This record gives sequence, C-alpha cells and structure tokens, in this order.
Amino acid sequence: MWALRRASVPLRNRGVSMRVCSAPFADLEQTISCMQDKAGISQSPELTSDRCPSLNGFYRGKHDSANIFCVRRSLSSQAGAKSSGEEDNLEDGFSELEATDSAKKGVQDVNEDELISEADFSEDDYDDADSSKQEMEALDAEVDLSKSVSSKRKAALALYKTIRETQDLSIPNALDKWIAEGNELDRALIIFVMRNLRKLRMHRKALQFSVWLESSKQLEFIESDYASRVDLIAKVHGLQKAENYIEKIPKSFTGELAYRTLLANCIQANNTKKAEKVFNKMRDLEFPLTTFVCNQLLLLYKRTDKKKIADVLLLMEKENVKPSLFTYRVLIDVKGRSNDIAGMEHILETMKAEGIEPDTQTQYSLARNYAFAGLKEKAEAVLKEMEGDNLEENRGIIRDLLELYAVLGQADEVERVWKICESNPWTVESIAAIEAWGKLGKIEEAEAVFENMLKAVKKPSAWHYNPLLKVYANHKMLTKGRDLIKRMGDGDGKIGPRTWDSVVKLYVKAGEVEKADSVLHKAAQQNQMKPMFESYMAIMDEYAKRGDIHNTEKIFLRMKQAGYNARFRQFQALIQAYTNAKAPAYGIRERMQAENIFPNRALAAQLVQVDAFRKTAASDLLD
Repeated sequence: MWALRRASVPLRNRGVSMRVCSAPFADLEQTISCMQDKAGISQSPELTSDRCPSLNGFYRGKHDSANIFCVRRSLSSQAGAKSSGEEDNLEDGFSELEATDSAKKGVQDVNEDELISEADFSEDDYDDADSSKQEMEALDAEVDLSKSVSSKRKAALALYKTIRETQDLSIPNALDKWIAEGNELDRALIIFVMRNLRKLRMHRKALQFSVWLESSKQLEFIESDYASRVDLIAKVHGLQKAENYIEKIPKSFTGELAYRTLLANCIQANNTKKAEKVFNKMRDLEFPLTTFVCNQLLLLYKRTDKKKIADVLLLMEKENVKPSLFTYRVLIDVKGRSNDIAGMEHILETMKAEGIEPDTQTQYSLARNYAFAGLKEKAEAVLKEMEGDNLEENRGIIRDLLELYAVLGQADEVERVWKICESNPWTVESIAAIEAWGKLGKIEEAEAVFENMLKAVKKPSAWHYNPLLKVYANHKMLTKGRDLIKRMGDGDGKIGPRTWDSVVKLYVKAGEVEKADSVLHKAAQQNQMKPMFESYMAIMDEYAKRGDIHNTEKIFLRMKQAGYNARFRQFQALIQAYTNAKAPAYGIRERMQAENIFPNRALAAQLVQVDAFRKTAASDLLD
C-alpha cells in the first residue's frame, strides 16, 4: 500500500486534464452488488481531532483536502475480509443475483463488492435504449422456444415480457392479473426479472415492480431489496428522493448497503458534495470501511479531483483496507492518462507483487495508454498478450483489438483481426470495425461493414447508425451525414442522446455551430431526455474559441438546467471565451468557489488575464 501511495503523490501537483475512454466498460450494465458486507468492525481509540492529522502532508498547496475523512473513531475491515471483489463490468445498475442457484445461497454467500463502476470511463451514461435490442430479442426468442426452456425459466421470461410491454401506470394491474391466473413468484424469478429490466435501463418499470412487490406482500423485503429500491429511486427520481427514502426504511434494514448504494449513485452523478456527505454519514454510523467504498472514492476523484487520490490511499493504509484489482485498474488508468508511464508501470509491478494478475480491461488500459504516449512497441506487446494463441476462441477482445490497432494506425492488423469474424460478426464487432476503419480514414471499408451489418439486423435502430454517423462527423462529411440521418429517420425513428451527440458533432466540425446548438436544444425539449455532457461541451468549446461570451454562458446555463453539476471542464471553456473576447470575467473566481472547483496552474494564469481588477503597469500609472 505504501508503494501505491508513494506512486500516487505526484498526481497532487499535476494539472493534467484526463479524457477517459468508455470502450471496454460501456457494453454491459455495470453493477452495484446487493449483498451484505461480511467485514467486521474493530474500533480503535478515539481521535482527539475531527481530522486525521497524518493526512495533512498529502495535499500541498493553499487549499485543504475536502473534509471527507473526518472520523470520530477509526473503523477497519477484518484482515483478509472479502472486501476486494473485482469491480468488473460495471456501469449504473444494481446487481441482482443472476440465477436460481445463486439465489438459493442467500445474501451472505455472495461477494459484496461486485460493484458499481466506471460508467465512466466516459462523461455520459445515456446509451440509447435500443443498444440492448439484441438482448431483448434473445430473451423473446427464448420465450418462443418453449420446448427447450424449463417451466420455471419460461414463467420468468413471460413475467419479464409482461412488465416490459406494459405501460408504467398499468403495471400493478397487470401483475395482479398475472397472480390471479395462478402464477407464483419466488425470489429467483424476481431477481431474473429485475436484472433484465435493469439491463435494458427500464428503471422506472423496475421501480414499479419493486413497489408492487412490497405493497402486495408478494416478497418479504430484506436489506438488499431496500437497497435496490434506493438505487432505483436515485435513477428515476434523483439523489434527494433516494436519501429521503433511506429515512423510511425500517431501522433493522438500514445498514451499510443502503448508504453504499446511495454513495455509488452520488459518484455516478459526479456529485462530490453529496458523495462526501454520504461518506461522512457512513463513518458517523460506524460502518466498516470496505474496498468497495474506497474504490468509489477513487473513481470519483479520478474524475473530479486527482489531488485527493493520495488521501484515499492513505486512508486505506491506515485502516488496513486491501486494494482490489479494480483499485489498481483505476490507478493505472490515472497514471497512464496523465502521461506518467513510469508511474503506471510501477503500479503494475506492485499489483503483480501482490499476486494480482492484470485482466483484459487492465491490459486494454495499459495498451491504450502506451499507444497514446507513442510507445508503439510496448502497446503491441500488450495487444499480443491480450490476443493469446487463438483469437477465434477469444472473440470477446476483438472489438478492443480493432480499436487499439486503429489508434496505432495499423490498418493491416485491423484487417487481419476483422477477417477472423467477418463471415459472422457480432454487432459489437461490426460497430468496432466501422469505428476503426473510420479512424484510419478508410471510409469505403467502414461503409461496407455498415451495409453488411444492416442486412443481418431485422430492425436496425439508432444504435446501428451512430458509428457511421460519427465517422462522417469526424471527417466533416456533412452531406453524407445528412443523408444517413434521413435514412435513419425512415426506419423506426427512435433516436436518443447518443444520436444527438453524433449530429451535434457533425455540424460543429462542419463549422455550423449555431445549427448544432439549435438541433440539440430542440431535441432535448421535444424528447424530454437529457443530452450527453460531451454534446453540450462540443458546442460550448466552439463558442469559446470564437470568444462568444453570450452563447458560451447560455450553454453553461443549459447544462445546469439539464442537471449537470458544474465541473472544471465547463469553467475552463467559459474562461477561454472571456480570454478570447479580451473581456473581464466579473465574479468568475467566486462562481468557481461556490461550485467547490479550484483552478490548476494553467487555468489560474488565464484567470489573471480575465480579472477585471488586475493591476498592470498602465493601471498603476493611472491610479
């Protein structure tokens, strides 16, 4: 742990802007475990101060670290307790037990750290619902194949389909009717339905189902069921409603799991203030500090304030919390994206010394960071290690290989990998191939893959069109992009935030920022859906380059109205607008302080330039 903490220290003094990739983490619903924590609590003597004094050395500069580590007593997980579960394949969902067998084990037998995750290695969490169409069709096919499906699974599939196809407000009546027809519910069936509703992001329907289960007394709620409700309320109604609901949970079930779930949702929303408040509440309630919670804090500060990562590592060391594979993965990615390759490799060595081997996601992060650092040989070595001896039997990594070989500019390798699956590609492989050919500037090859993909899909959706639309946007091919949008509209017509993002960038890169602004505003108003963070930023950055203060401020306000908390990135663009306009930015420092955002060295220099009251040689003479 000391080696990890020492490796993280240089991050405190860096003002590096980190762009994080979503590729390996965005396709499966990443999960929060709903299992009980088995770690015990061991108290140590009370601290004389509300703040741990030894943390002071981990934050240099004139700003103190956030007061998230204030503790009245030190709590620790049991040594060797199962608090290091690997937070793999995570996004914004709540993990339910996946099968009947695991349901029978009971909550105590399942690793509790199966996690929330890295929805973000990207800035958004708004996949089009159509992106899960294949899973939906596969489940429908299972219903049709009744002879090959067990009666219990057939009942679960039928119930899932009933809820999925019923209007939200009519779900209680549909469920009452289902029970009246003689059907029975058990926990395994409920878990199956909940899990698949979450995978399709049907959180509102899942919440209706949960409410009905409790009100109709079809299920005796346990701690994990209440925690699941907290998660669904947070996703449907927001963090405050979820926090209010926790107060209504029976005291015997208001444990660490409910608060941990709320914490994870705060972090997914990048709401630092709320996350730190929930963390302090957990400490006040004397819940054990687990690897899961520490990993969530690392994930938060990776996105919002890398200087605090060292503080989290110090806290883990003090309380004997063992790092997990996910801990190392986050630190490796932070180091790599700050271009500290030596630090990244040091963390990798530390991980291996602890007996933890890198998984595919960690290898992906290593290869990607090597590639962007210009270390092609090292990147290629990792890619060959990922590929193994038989790529046909390791198809799960094909899309990663296609992406990274394209980053390296190796068209021959992209072609070699693509030929392995070209005769019968998965949709995700086709999408990766379209993006890879687009990155290499081979538009015809991307179009050919796209056309073949559409032939294999019964009902193509926006999910299938978006990759080629992005290719056209990146290459400023406005006419082809417009034709593709029209073709998309002739289909099922269902488009969402990802499609809007592609359209916005198509117009922005063609120099038509006003059109992009109009399209995004109209789409958000008509569809009552939240546009992606990056869609707003693409427009805001373009206005800032022009020194258009009015429109840059307008986009800043719209992001607030859409529910995005102010971030460093937005203030960076805003200050750039004032700089380019050579205009003073009255009150900009106070606005940043109000949002708990502090400038790095580069931004501080820009702030001086837009300070309305700064002193110059000329102003001194006039004074």
